[in-house]
Amino acid sequence: MSLKIVVLAKQVPDTRNVGKDAMTAEGTVNRAALPAIFNPEDLNALEQALRIKDKEPDTFVGVLTMGPPRAGEIIREGLYRGADTGWLLTDRLFAGADTLATSYALATAIKKIGDVDLVIGGRQAIDGDTAQVGPQVAQKLGLNQVTYAEEIVNIEGGKATIRRMIDGGVEVVEAPLPLVVTVNGSAAECRPQNAKLVMKYKYAACPLEVAEGDQRKGLREQRPELTLTQWSVADVEGDAAQCGMSGSPTKVKEVQSIAFQAKESKTLTASDADIDGLVKELLNDKIIG
Repeated sequence: MSLKIVVLAKQVPDTRNVGKDAMTAEGTVNRAALPAIFNPEDLNALEQALRIKDKEPDTFVGVLTMGPPRAGEIIREGLYRGADTGWLLTDRLFAGADTLATSYALATAIKKIGDVDLVIGGRQAIDGDTAQVGPQVAQKLGLNQVTYAEEIVNIEGGKATIRRMIDGGVEVVEAPLPLVVTVNGSAAECRPQNAKLVMKYKYAACPLEVAEGDQRKGLREQRPELTLTQWSVADVEGDAAQCGMSGSPTKVKEVQSIAFQAKESKTLTASDADIDGLVKELLNDKIIG
C-alpha cells in the first residue's frame, strides 16, 4: 500500500522564555527575539506518520510548514528523522497570520501538493494554544477529521483506525481517507534524529536561506535533493487578501509572562479539628458552599 502523507509542522517561539521584547508594535509575536523550536505536538504527529511508513515502506511523508526562511530548519529536522521531503511557505504576505489565515495558506499548499491521503498535525501550537488550525484545514479541504488522536492503529481498505482520547477514557474510531488527524502530546514521542540522515541532509536549504558565496549553493547544484521546496502566495495560487494580517480577523493586544506566587501558606494535619477549620474558612470566604 502506498500512501501520501503531509505532516503539518510549525517552528514556534519557546514560550518558556517570554520577555519584554516578545511583542512587536503591531501586536504580533516578535519571533526574532525568542529561541525557535519544533512545536512539540507536531513532533508527535510526525512520529505517527513515520510509524505508518515503517509498516508500509512505499509511503511518502512530507513536512509542510509556514514561516520565515529560517523555518526551513523544521523541514531539515523532519528529514533527519525519516521524512522524504518538505515544503516551506514563505512570503511577507503570510506574516502575522492568525489561525484562519494560516489554515487557508496550508490548505492551498495541500491542494498544490495534490493526491494527499492523510494530513497529520499536532493538536495545537504552544505559541497560540487554540487547537484550531487542523480542524480549519479539514474544513477548507472538505475532508473528514479526527481530533485528539493518540495512535493511528491501522490503515486498511481506504480507512484509518484511530485511538483517540476523550473525557474519561479513550475510544477507537474508523474514518475514510483522505483524512485530517490532529495528535495529542500524550501520543508516542518522536524518534531521535538519525545520524546517517543528518549527514545526508545537513546542508539542505530553501533558496532564501542560501546567500551568494555560501558553500551550500554549490552542493545544491550537485545534489538537487538538498534544495528544499519554497513557495510564495503566488506559487500556491493563493488570495493575498486571505493571507497574513489582511486575512486575519484576530488581533493580539498584548502578551505577558505571568508567574503565580503563593502569598501565604498554611500547613494542616489530617486531624478532624484542622479539617473542620478549613471547611469553615472556605465557607466563610464563599469559596465553597
